[in-house]
Amino acid sequence: MLFWRVKSLDAILATAQRKSLHRSLGAVQLTLLGVGAIIGTGIFVLTSEAAQKAGPGMMISFIIAGAVCAVAALCYSELASMVPVSGSAYTYTYAVMGELLAWLVGWALVLEYAVAASAVSVGWSGYFVGQMRGWFGIELPVELVAGPFAGGIINLPAVVIALLITGLLMIGTTESARVNAVLVAIKVTALTVFIILALPVMKGENFEPFLPMGWTGGDGAGVIGAAASIFFAYVGFDAVSTAAEETKNPQRNVPLGLIGSLVICTIFYILVAAGAIGSPLGSQPVMGAAGEWLAPGSTEMSARCAAIMATGFEPLACSKEALAHVLRELGYLNIGNLIGLAAFLALPSVILVMIYGQTRMFFVMSRDGLLPERLSTVHPRWKTPHIITAITGVGVTLAAAFLPVGKLADIANAGTLFAFLAVAVAVMILRKKDPTRHRPFRTPLIWIVAPFTIIGCFVLYWSLPFDAKMVLPGWGAIGLILYFAYGYRKSHVGRGLVEVHETDADAPPQPVPPLPE
Repeated sequence: MLFWRVKSLDAILATAQRKSLHRSLGAVQLTLLGVGAIIGTGIFVLTSEAAQKAGPGMMISFIIAGAVCAVAALCYSELASMVPVSGSAYTYTYAVMGELLAWLVGWALVLEYAVAASAVSVGWSGYFVGQMRGWFGIELPVELVAGPFAGGIINLPAVVIALLITGLLMIGTTESARVNAVLVAIKVTALTVFIILALPVMKGENFEPFLPMGWTGGDGAGVIGAAASIFFAYVGFDAVSTAAEETKNPQRNVPLGLIGSLVICTIFYILVAAGAIGSPLGSQPVMGAAGEWLAPGSTEMSARCAAIMATGFEPLACSKEALAHVLRELGYLNIGNLIGLAAFLALPSVILVMIYGQTRMFFVMSRDGLLPERLSTVHPRWKTPHIITAITGVGVTLAAAFLPVGKLADIANAGTLFAFLAVAVAVMILRKKDPTRHRPFRTPLIWIVAPFTIIGCFVLYWSLPFDAKMVLPGWGAIGLILYFAYGYRKSHVGRGLVEVHETDADAPPQPVPPLPE
């Protein structure tokens, strides 16, 4: 039953054979593409979350999360090169393991994209508040810039940016390649400046104790728990694998691009973490009055941070704009404000891509008949799927209005980890089921890499906080109800209406071409 209604891989590949892409990208270009896609919300926003969960041990957390992403990326790349018409794990699963599992993967990706957009919106809000304070001396009321968990009522800046991006997507405004390239340069420059200024003045004593919460401290604490949250900082590497069809010698250059971009970003992240840990703020977790550990994003944590900040000191774990805050504490007030400005300018492009990805996932699922086809209606003038874009925007806005960034990132990670696990399983099944099919890229050491991916995804998922872990099965149960109530009966594959599309709507946005080698 699990492997019924397989969408013909030959039908999908027929499109690629009629409309092949020019192979022009080399290893350096793929690496630059990956670096631009990876560096974003996680490092700018979640450094304080990692400090609260692991203290200085978050440096190891970055390595663990990067390693799991690396093996997942190798599995992802094999399917991306075999099914170049579509860039989605949903379609890969449909072609290998059947409709039911494909629905569950697609449903999990909906959770990933939408909740990740909410998380970035909340992260952007923190930098917006810091910009208002740093440049203009305006202190916005906490009731309007934080949700109930953080001691406020509603996160109004997060609401505004989520609605603004939704409106732009509805009327058809897309990212300009030049603007996006500039934003990538801003992000990389900001992290480089931070490292140059923070590393020379590190205090070695701030690295002790190195593992204040141990490897696993319960409910998301510890090095492994921090790695499960920091995983969010690496999402985006799949932009490299989706370019496999346009890559010269993909067997060599795709793994080089994947591993190269992940290694570069991991080194960046470790150096940034070292600079933050060694700063006067330190990175030890904030403990309760009785010495108990406090979960990031909890009302207890917010109350404790408020009490400490009333004394004139803001710990790293309490900051909503961690990197800018560190530089201000080091005496670089204006440069700290500029780092905040860089995040302020760059993060909205991430929100746009996340909402775009989620709406296109809904679009292709409705086009396959698994959701009402009216959802895939394209506006006659704007030429966009305006209905599902509006629905997505409302969901993203509501989550951003009331939930803290850490909880949102953990929920998004749960969906991503499930999808990556499914991709690793699909690669192994297809190796046995169809061993002779042409593979422009073959995952090396597949019977080691794929199981390691599965184990890594499962361990990180299990290390998430309890509430984040429970969201995925609850979301999956809702998805199953919808599938058997509607999709099972209306599925095009189930009704024998299999079409070959010239372009798949779930393909990711076209990557920004890196500079030529």
